[in-house]
Amino acid sequence: MQLYNTLSAEERAELIDQAGKQRLTLSFYAYAKIEDPKKFRDDLFLAWDQLEALGRIYVAHEGINAQMSVPAENFEAFRASLEPYDFMRGIRLNVAVEHDDHSFLKLTIKVRHKIVADGLNDETFDVTNKGIHLKAKEFNEILEDPDTIVVDFRNHYESEVGHFKNAITPDVETFRESLPIINEQLKDFKETKKLVMYCTGGIRCEKASAYYKHQGFKNVYQLEGGIINYAKQIKEEGLESKFIGKNFVFDNRLGERITDDIIAQCHQCGKPCDNHTNCANDGCHLLFIQCDECKAAMDNCCSTECLEITQLPLVEQVKLRTGKQVGNKVFRKGKSESLKFKHSGALPNSALATALKTDIRQKIKTKKTLVGKAEHYYVKAQVGLFSIENKEINIGDKILISGPTTGNKELVLEKMFVNGTEGNQAKTGDKITFEIPFRVRLSDKLYKILKH
Repeated sequence: MQLYNTLSAEERAELIDQAGKQRLTLSFYAYAKIEDPKKFRDDLFLAWDQLEALGRIYVAHEGINAQMSVPAENFEAFRASLEPYDFMRGIRLNVAVEHDDHSFLKLTIKVRHKIVADGLNDETFDVTNKGIHLKAKEFNEILEDPDTIVVDFRNHYESEVGHFKNAITPDVETFRESLPIINEQLKDFKETKKLVMYCTGGIRCEKASAYYKHQGFKNVYQLEGGIINYAKQIKEEGLESKFIGKNFVFDNRLGERITDDIIAQCHQCGKPCDNHTNCANDGCHLLFIQCDECKAAMDNCCSTECLEITQLPLVEQVKLRTGKQVGNKVFRKGKSESLKFKHSGALPNSALATALKTDIRQKIKTKKTLVGKAEHYYVKAQVGLFSIENKEINIGDKILISGPTTGNKELVLEKMFVNGTEGNQAKTGDKITFEIPFRVRLSDKLYKILKH
């Protein structure tokens, strides 16, 4: 039985592009008692792999938490795959506001101690004794009540780009940090105020609402389905959005726009911006907000130190990060003194700028085939070295160099050296070099754009 991925993220991305079929990004969760999480995990993998479903899923004795990408044509079959399990029968699937065919590129299902780490070891705490669920219209109405206290149960980097107006936005990096902070901050209002909470898709609030009821809060409410479901309902019902800005999401999109308001700033220059990125230095990978101008000037790095490191030979980079507990933590959330315009804690309720209208869905404009990968970039000479691993490439071919930091860069191959000698054609196994007016990285792939 195949219980793991056999394709790399790059190979999967190419297959998705070639198929040209729409994919839906969705999420769901369920708290339930699962006796054998490992068997449950394996059964799900076998079923979902057949449906070309991708995503990041956590299962535990307490339930399941899933963020996924599913081919639109397999959506009903995917829903049917949940029906054999009582606790997932008829479950709400939070379909994303904006879709991207590359939101997930692998199917990863992991067994965890808990689906939401809470730091609690209280056996008397019943996670199923949850607060009252509110739909979008009800949520809007209760926000107008002067006896309401609304709390954002997400982390600082999430609330910074978007939140509900007048919400308490704890300056925390993890969900477990927020529970005692809010409990202490609101301890005098347990019987007099309405505690209203929200998060991305509802899973954190589900646990938080049960926790605060356990702590003695009398009036506990939560936004049903979180921000994702709220955005869907206000659009369908023509309601005013009390949420401003962007909803941070934990996939390759890093965010989906709810309103046109930009309430955050580029962490490097202060320009209105709400696009998150990860530092290109593999020994850092800090998650931060970066505008297009700083992205170009800093080569996707969070600091001049990281920029200098990325320009070193790979061997030297590996030496510098050896022994450091950073690795490939894609969502490293720590703050940095280099980021002068980072904000957290109390956040503004007004926009700094208005976002331009864009369609996040990836359009398949060109057909391409993978031919090789980058091996080195000679900075002073502006020359890239690539190994050819598939098919052939010729002078005059239109090529695409693509990578998570480089983006997608197209150019025509006018001159190249094949195994050290100027040539017109390169085949599988050859090494080629040619001039490139931009820096390439070891994660970059070389594609040949096919003629229509």
